[in-house]
Amino acid sequence: MDIVLRYRGRDVTGADVASIRKLIASNPAESRRSLSKLLCAEWGWVQANGAPRDMVCRSLMLALDRAGHIELPPQRFRPPNPIALRAKPRVVEVDQTPMEGALRDLGPLEVRQVRRTGEEPLFNSLMQAHHYLGYTQPVGEHLKHLVFAGGRPAACFAFSSGPRHLGPSDRYIGWSREARQRNLRLLAYNTRFLVLPWVRVPHLASHLLGRMARQLPADWARVYGHEVCLALTFVDTTRFKGTCYRAANWVYLGRTAGRGNNAPTHEQTRPIKDVLGMPLCHDWRERMTALA
Repeated sequence: MDIVLRYRGRDVTGADVASIRKLIASNPAESRRSLSKLLCAEWGWVQANGAPRDMVCRSLMLALDRAGHIELPPQRFRPPNPIALRAKPRVVEVDQTPMEGALRDLGPLEVRQVRRTGEEPLFNSLMQAHHYLGYTQPVGEHLKHLVFAGGRPAACFAFSSGPRHLGPSDRYIGWSREARQRNLRLLAYNTRFLVLPWVRVPHLASHLLGRMARQLPADWARVYGHEVCLALTFVDTTRFKGTCYRAANWVYLGRTAGRGNNAPTHEQTRPIKDVLGMPLCHDWRERMTALA
């Protein structure tokens, strides 16, 4: 099998290139966007919730065009860079009266998934104002959770799709390249965890991490049509010790290389971080290493 290109875990062969060329020739009036949707339909390239993976498909076609394997039609529209133009989240005022005391004194805690709800702007505002990394708009599959105590926000969680390649987690899972390609969707990445600064309650952070481990798979399945089986997070040890994660039984998996996803060399470009993981179901390893 002549592999022309590997893209996002997919081997693109000479036969694939020939079929793409035929698709382009058969639809001379179609735009690049339309062609990517047609190719998704032809290949059955869809997300777990049935939506076409047309953005990924379009990027693949562009990579093949740049490498000279195919010739795409001229670009008809150059959209503005959404990252450069994206405004910061608007400020949502909240009651910042201190919450202090024992965990039991908070009363019942409610954890709500707020992405695509009227409470999402509140989540974005709190992250921007109070997390040391600020707010960034996730891409791909992602969920946002707010924790309420007595009707007031107390904490925030953000989870996104897992990284495609990460040595410590790959070794911990023990999956093959084929299994990783098939089951990467079962991996979730805890990109943000924020206990709001006016909330000073011992053991709250580890308690909430335990709650999230139980709730996350069902919430993910409700939004995306599939559960997640393992959660990961990175801990910047120059700032934190990760005590609350360890208290919630997250497992130390290793350390990052400090190179980022797209580093052009093997030199460190970012802070080295601890990688911690939390299995979310009893048969997580079997499901993540399965090939069928």
